[in-house]
Amino acid sequence: MSPVLPLPASRLQTRRRPVRRPVVSFLPFCPNEPNPKPEAGPLAREQAGGSKENLESPVADCPPTPSQISPEPLVGIARLAAKSPAAETKRQSAEKPEYFLLPVKSILNRCDSNRVPFDWTINPYRGCEFACKYCYARYTHEYMEIDGGEFEKKIFVKQHAAALLARDVSQKYSYESKASGFTQAEHIAIGTATDPYQPAEREYGVTRACLEELAKCEGLSISVITKSNQIVRDIDVLQVIAGKSSLTLNITVTTLKPRLARLLEPRAPRPDLRLAAIKELRAAGLHVGVSASPLLPGITDHDGELEAVAEASKNAGAEWFFSGVLFLMPASAKQFLPFIREKFPRLAKQYDQWYKRNAYPPEEYRKKVSERVRRIREKFGFAARPWEGIRQNSCRTQLTLGWDATAISGELQNGKPL
Repeated sequence: MSPVLPLPASRLQTRRRPVRRPVVSFLPFCPNEPNPKPEAGPLAREQAGGSKENLESPVADCPPTPSQISPEPLVGIARLAAKSPAAETKRQSAEKPEYFLLPVKSILNRCDSNRVPFDWTINPYRGCEFACKYCYARYTHEYMEIDGGEFEKKIFVKQHAAALLARDVSQKYSYESKASGFTQAEHIAIGTATDPYQPAEREYGVTRACLEELAKCEGLSISVITKSNQIVRDIDVLQVIAGKSSLTLNITVTTLKPRLARLLEPRAPRPDLRLAAIKELRAAGLHVGVSASPLLPGITDHDGELEAVAEASKNAGAEWFFSGVLFLMPASAKQFLPFIREKFPRLAKQYDQWYKRNAYPPEEYRKKVSERVRRIREKFGFAARPWEGIRQNSCRTQLTLGWDATAISGELQNGKPL
């Protein structure tokens, strides 16, 4: 059961006029494809006669017409965020973010994009304190009518996550995915938009609560991606999951240079701590690989740098390795390009040319990076992705959910704490 309980209500002080945003997939696993066309959002699909998405989906709101005296009321996730009460915290630092309790209606969210290798996502938090300068997920705050620059300053903690996840797995999850020809379970990716082991996890434990719920099931297909060595805290429950389901862990290491890492990823653990976590996880018998994404043109792509990350990853015991070139949504470019002009002025012109009008750099550059990564894998004996020889071993024997779906649903509807 989630340790996050409701507190007396307090509202966010600012509300912004709704704006229409494109809906994109949560994780750009295919950096070499042409710029994707924005997909129709849940609201558009509903108006066209499609099914209504749950309120956790990143729905864009329609802007008011000029003739209206006042803006339209907030709806969907923006309305939930505006009503989110403040979350208690023991942190005393003046630099700590604001924490809010987000009353979501679902924790397991469908990903329909064919550009990513998973069917469902779990993000225990919205917003991420690691404050990575290049973070592509800043746009998700805009669905709550909050500027992407607040992504690391306003962190939303999802309430009742464990109970909701138990219900969602029972009602929505399939052990026979269509993509696999109905031979393998659908894949759940944890941490696709915000890091599940950011500092908030130490206080609120939403990630741990979700993992404990997943540990009650068998035959699932699950992956976790993080920049934090805090993941080793959960080795015990991860081992239980791995014994019943297919589990793969991905640690992100973009550079081995601690000063550069601190500049690019201000509040994330040092690269050496992440590598030590890989070694500890592997020693515990868990499957672990490294994501060296994003690769930053002119910053982390110099000769030998990506190769050094790969070698250190191999020495730590990583089983697979992948890297993709920087992908910039408009909300991210708004934060990242000024950062480049300030800290890397010699690269400012190139970044403006590449990213002001495109989410990806030129195709020629992406192809060179793809070939470079292929050679790195060949040199160090890495697999390209975790499911190569791992995920297909998942086999469901039975489902062991120790909860009462009807009772939990009633508790949530009555507003009772779980």
